[in-house]
Amino acid sequence: MSDVEKTEFTLPAGYDRERSAVSVEAQAEERDVEKTLRPKSIDEFIGQPKVREQLNLVLAGAKRRGVTPDHILLSGPPGLGKTTMAMIIAQELGTSLRMTSGPALERAGDLAAMLSNLMEGDVLFIDEIHRIARPAEEMLYMAMEDFRIDVIVGKGPGATSIPLEIPPFTLVGATTRAGMLTGPLRDRFGFTAQMEFYDVADLTKVVARAARILGVRIDSDAAVEIASRSRGTPRIANRLLRRVRDWADVNGDGHVDLAAARAALAVFDVDELGLDRLDRAVLDSLIRGHGGGPVGVNTLAIAVGEEPGTVEEVCEPYLVRAGLMARTGRGRVATASAWQHLGMTPPPEAPGQLF
Repeated sequence: MSDVEKTEFTLPAGYDRERSAVSVEAQAEERDVEKTLRPKSIDEFIGQPKVREQLNLVLAGAKRRGVTPDHILLSGPPGLGKTTMAMIIAQELGTSLRMTSGPALERAGDLAAMLSNLMEGDVLFIDEIHRIARPAEEMLYMAMEDFRIDVIVGKGPGATSIPLEIPPFTLVGATTRAGMLTGPLRDRFGFTAQMEFYDVADLTKVVARAARILGVRIDSDAAVEIASRSRGTPRIANRLLRRVRDWADVNGDGHVDLAAARAALAVFDVDELGLDRLDRAVLDSLIRGHGGGPVGVNTLAIAVGEEPGTVEEVCEPYLVRAGLMARTGRGRVATASAWQHLGMTPPPEAPGQLF
């Protein structure tokens, strides 16, 4: 790694400047480590066996025929590796990857600028593609199907349409809400992959691989402990491993055993089911504040001091999947498992018991 100049920030009086100085070189090294945690090929990618097998066939068939692969849609919850998979697709094809996001494409001109800069065989990755603006989406239809776009020059009666040819490319779209995609856009993808939550076994492999890359000495049971609290999500598993590493470096010799993993996760408010402070606050409000429900999401959000969208999109999906919350026509209801998790006896009318 090339030498990078170290920079010190101005700190308030009373701080130890020597210990508080932030090394730009260390930060750059940390970012490099983050990049190395991403697998570089389909064979390195852990989990999602069905998606990997299907994608391998799509890419191998296209390379054998000497054509660009069909457009690919990657669907699934956040943190499962959709962006990483797009990078792998470009790597496997030996082409460049151009990246953008749906919210960034507000106008058709924004998309036209990106498409006009593509080279033949390039991979264009659009994250959160369900949030693309309608004018840009309509332009994307023609680009995906015919590899051309019509650029409007001028305004009013004097406006003219100029056809612009685009080199054949592969669009990789990622979405966390496949149901929000319009039918015409969804139909133009030749291959759709549904990425699923990981089981503990695969997440343990993710943790072990990341530990090797980070140089963390970790026991197998500690890796299982971190994996079991990662909500089925590799991104969370990698994040928790790094926080456990911090705890082990500060409070020990850097070795992560089961006791260190549990102690670190307790410090960072991650319990044995993977619930964090906000998750437990939602459950606590639902049970202690509203007798287990039913309660509307807006009421829960006010009770925990968060936006309704945060509760609905961040907390609720995992609480429902873990069997701790049920959605009904009248609102959210705590299950018997949720009562038990908070150390309380569930009422007879509480739905389903998980453990």
